[in-house]
Amino acid sequence: MIKFNNLDQLKQKLDSFRPLPPEIVKNIHEDIVLRWTYNSNAIEGNTLTLKETKVALEGITVGGKTMKEHFEAINHRDAIFFVEDLVKKESSLSEWNIKSIHQLILKNIDDKNAGIYRSVNVTISGADHTPLDASQIASEMSNFISWYEKTDTQNLHPVERAARVHADFVKIHPFVDGNGRTSRLLMNFELIKDGFPPVVLPVEKRLSYYEALDIAHTKNNYQPFISLITLIVEDSFDSYWFALGVNK
Repeated sequence: MIKFNNLDQLKQKLDSFRPLPPEIVKNIHEDIVLRWTYNSNAIEGNTLTLKETKVALEGITVGGKTMKEHFEAINHRDAIFFVEDLVKKESSLSEWNIKSIHQLILKNIDDKNAGIYRSVNVTISGADHTPLDASQIASEMSNFISWYEKTDTQNLHPVERAARVHADFVKIHPFVDGNGRTSRLLMNFELIKDGFPPVVLPVEKRLSYYEALDIAHTKNNYQPFISLITLIVEDSFDSYWFALGVNK
């Protein structure tokens, strides 16, 4: 059983400094948006470096990189802003919101499939798990939202619920492309609305990340994945301690 006491203590410590100075909020936000965008896209094969991603987000074209990679960076940033807006509006997780996030992810890349559940079957390269038949997507997404809205689910620790949302969504794999990026946005939607910092899943942890997801999907054992996310959430507090000049 994973214990979340340390995470709760970290959150309580951060809350004691709120409201944070505006300049710290701005600086940390810019850093998180950049690193989140770079790492989430890099996990999916985007070749822009961190610095190149920063330049692309400033509207400058990076030589030798495809327009698709530029759009992936811009779209992901816009999807982060949309998720943050959903939190401000106190919106709940819904199929409409999920489709809207996905539509932003694939904007100008694959408009035909943006925000549309897949009508074809897909495989996940290197994974033991095979996603659902396309004919089951609509009903499974409806079940996914029903599960999310249950009292038992809402009573889970926010970090466990965020990890489960990520893992269960990506298991369904409702879209032709962009499921990984969408799932990480949904996970952070859950964390942000419950007062936790958004997490940046580093591309360097891609292998352990995929392995933990595969165990959840094939053996119904979520513990390795929840443990991985728990450690990354702990790390997400570090930028705040640095900015505030306090010890961990």
